Amino acid sequence: MSKTPKRPRDPNQLAKLMVDIAAGEASETEETTFTKRASVAGLKGGPARAASLTPSQRSEIARIAAEARWKKS
Repeated sequence: MSKTPKRPRDPNQLAKLMVDIAAGEASETEETTFTKRASVAGLKGGPARAASLTPSQRSEIARIAAEARWKKS
């Protein structure tokens, strides 16, 4: 038994999906674009974000986090 994907909670995304279904550009069983990308890449949340950042961006984020940790004590 295949599980049908959930519809978007955002009203704008839901409206676009309804228009696409009515126009025949999408089927009701088709997954949303974000779900497809995440499942193809096998990444969700933090790992997906880390994969999309450049090394310099990751370094900057880590530097800010380290400063915040040391500021507490």
